[in-house]
Amino acid sequence: MKKKITYKRNPLLLGVSLLIVATSYMTCRTPYNPGADNYSKVGPAVELPEGADPEGPDWKGIDLAPKAPVLPLSPSDQAKKFVLQPGYAMEPILTEPQIEQPGAISFDGNGRMFVLELRSYMLDADATDELEPTSRISRWEDKNNDGVYETGTVFVDSLVFARFVLPYGKDAILTMESNTDDVYKYTDTDGDGKADKKELFTTRFGRSGNVEHQQSFLYWGMDNWLYSTYNAFRVRYDGSTRESTGTNGAAWGVTQDNDGKIWFQGGASGVPTYFQFPIHYGRFNVEDQLAEGFRVPWGSPVLISDMQGGMDQIRMPDGSLNSTTGGAGNDVFRGTRLPEELVGQYFYGEVVARIVRQINPVVTEGLTQVHNVFQDQKQEFIRSTDPLFRPVDMTTAPDGTMYITDMYHGIIQQGQWTPKGSYLRTKIEQYQLDKAVNMGRIWRLTYKGMDRDKTQPRMLDETSAELVKHLDHPNGWWRDMAQQLIILNGDKSVIPTLEQMARTDKNLLARFHAMWTLEGLGALKPELVRELMKESNPRLQIQAIRASESLYKNGDHSFENDYKAFAKNTNTDIALQAIMTLNTLDVPDAASTIKTVIAANKAKGIQLIGEQILNPPTTGGNANAMATFNASEQEVMKRGAVIYNELCSECHGDNGTGTLISPGVLMAPSFAGNPRVQGNHEYITKVLLKGLSGSIEGKDYAGGVMVPMGENSDEWVASVLSYVRNNFGNSGSFVTTEDVAEMRTKTASQQAFYDYNELISSIPKALTINSNWNVTASHAQPTLVGGKAAASGAFSFEGWTTGVKQIPGMWFQIEMPVETTISGLEFDSPGARTQGTTPPTTLETYPREFIIQVSMDGNTWTQVAQGKGSSRKTWIPFKPVKAKYVKITQTATAENESPWRMQAMKLYQVGSISLASN
Repeated sequence: MKKKITYKRNPLLLGVSLLIVATSYMTCRTPYNPGADNYSKVGPAVELPEGADPEGPDWKGIDLAPKAPVLPLSPSDQAKKFVLQPGYAMEPILTEPQIEQPGAISFDGNGRMFVLELRSYMLDADATDELEPTSRISRWEDKNNDGVYETGTVFVDSLVFARFVLPYGKDAILTMESNTDDVYKYTDTDGDGKADKKELFTTRFGRSGNVEHQQSFLYWGMDNWLYSTYNAFRVRYDGSTRESTGTNGAAWGVTQDNDGKIWFQGGASGVPTYFQFPIHYGRFNVEDQLAEGFRVPWGSPVLISDMQGGMDQIRMPDGSLNSTTGGAGNDVFRGTRLPEELVGQYFYGEVVARIVRQINPVVTEGLTQVHNVFQDQKQEFIRSTDPLFRPVDMTTAPDGTMYITDMYHGIIQQGQWTPKGSYLRTKIEQYQLDKAVNMGRIWRLTYKGMDRDKTQPRMLDETSAELVKHLDHPNGWWRDMAQQLIILNGDKSVIPTLEQMARTDKNLLARFHAMWTLEGLGALKPELVRELMKESNPRLQIQAIRASESLYKNGDHSFENDYKAFAKNTNTDIALQAIMTLNTLDVPDAASTIKTVIAANKAKGIQLIGEQILNPPTTGGNANAMATFNASEQEVMKRGAVIYNELCSECHGDNGTGTLISPGVLMAPSFAGNPRVQGNHEYITKVLLKGLSGSIEGKDYAGGVMVPMGENSDEWVASVLSYVRNNFGNSGSFVTTEDVAEMRTKTASQQAFYDYNELISSIPKALTINSNWNVTASHAQPTLVGGKAAASGAFSFEGWTTGVKQIPGMWFQIEMPVETTISGLEFDSPGARTQGTTPPTTLETYPREFIIQVSMDGNTWTQVAQGKGSSRKTWIPFKPVKAKYVKITQTATAENESPWRMQAMKLYQVGSISLASN
């Protein structure tokens, strides 16, 4: 039986008209790829699954006719397919065959361009050989200064899907590979353009899993800390120190604005993820930070409708994307050779929509809302009718323009989103997109009448004194690089010059960089900071407050009163900065100061951020969740929270309710109160290990599939599952590393994603207690009358308890009226408060040790399990066995007066189950 193709049906789809339009469009394309012989003139017709009805609701209206392939265009022909705003042009400066599948670029101090070449990415629809060591980082120069990068070397070769490239001083870069934990520094010591020295820079930096779920874009911020996507920490520029930050929710893109605020770009959401304030102050929840309509992209007609979410995510009849889903790369433009109105605007690529979007940040009462500049016109800053245009990075270049990194690729979703039988796989095969590989272009965006800056940087050959002058440069790239190189040089002879620049330079941005360069050199003095705090410019005052945090951390607590005074400033932005600093540094009496500020300053930003500082949002809505867990469980929850917020929240939502991308459409299912999530752990464990595709209880989600994450360790999987099962209003047993290891073994033969209906039929089903069950126990809670009534309370939140200290021989028994096949049981054991002690203490009420026995007649018993309790949630699985009687016997003595207590008990059998969709 062939697997059913997963998609979302759109009754407005006119298949015949689409075929006519698409065919006429494709036939006018110019073949270019040297490998064009690999393409068929017309692709094969898509076969329906066996037994599928072409006129049925699942298939009617879907165009499955043979198609001409999407053939690559030459760079000159591709340039004609761009739809640009008036006055702009795109010119290629580096293309295949010199480079292949570029993912990002960056420049060293001499303006040489490093290209991250992800040569193993999606070479076919199954992501074959994706983790082979074939990726590289190449370095390119424009030696004749004609604007084209013609001279290149392979700086580092044979990498396993490298995550980023950050130039780091003279002839050196930082990078790391996928599925590793270490960042390395690679240096070219002999000047041949190839790194010959490899040194460990920092560790505990990475993760395993899908290549789209790993950290990327290492970025040196103006505050001299290194930031990356996913990771909820930052690392000092020399790799020596790290600090926890808020979760950034980003996938592929980190940049900063002229004030050093880091901007993070989401992946699956297709929108920026965090940009309100510097992330080291934590992540604050701000509603409506995306302007109305922001999630609607306005790409040009690409006609082929190759969107992973299926027809509900496609605007017909032009086949373009109708809701953002694939963000990549970002840049706050800080150059000089494009119109001035672009400076400070945020740009990013939406690779599925084939657009580059221009965002205008609007700050009101301290809070930022982002707007698509061309939303009202139903346009984007850059669009293309070429389906292979994949803008994965944007960069302010040394020449003052913006460079666009275009992977120019057929398939942009990783292989776990393109399984056989899926809607997207259908479109890939229809248009032979899997054959458009091994290409890539870097474009320069120019504007009519504004030539690029032809001054070639030579900063790697300059003295620190010469570098200081570049801190005054109008192009942000020059300022950033000069600051970095001065700090890495460690030359303190320039300190007086930097201090003078910080005090008196006419360029406000030069003053910022001079101060932060002093901070990076360890030469920032308190008296200089206080001078700058007294300046009249609020932006400079805010920079001074931020820079002073380094001095405070090093022991100079004399700034406490300054922070408290600034918190009462009438300027909302200054006051916000001060209360965030007070909170982050844990300044004494910070809370009382913030309360005073909230009472006096009614600006929306003050009220919102102040309230979240004083009353941090509870994780998932369980206000007292952590208090109910023991110390080891709390550690598991903390690990799980980090994983969830770094990786899962973009699709499943900060509060577990799912990310809403359009009215009624969620990116992924809600976890809140989800019976599948908090039921038997086999369901959610299998999903995380092996993935899930298709509808869930008849409901589709924009994300289409849940990709497997089994590449991660058992501890990793157990932590995030336990967190999800005990947050968002859920209450489930903790998943242990042993549970995960056992499930890995059980599912080893499962190669494809699970289909929901197949999966749910294999999950143990909780039996419903009936009135004809006879539930008895050796002990009964004294306040209840009758052992039978008291014991049956174990199946509800009424609960059952021995009422006295646990000793061997205590038992709890269930008699069912008919023979039943059972495979496990679970129950809660809430803590019991002692009476008559000061202060009151909580006794752990789980059974210390136990055996599980079954019987057909109540006389002859067979042991099926034994174990030790360790937490308030006890899950006891065993091989399926037929029984009428089930007995739990307590076999140890409690170390204190702890009774044995059980509630919310569930007895499981293997079988199909139907749960309400959530």
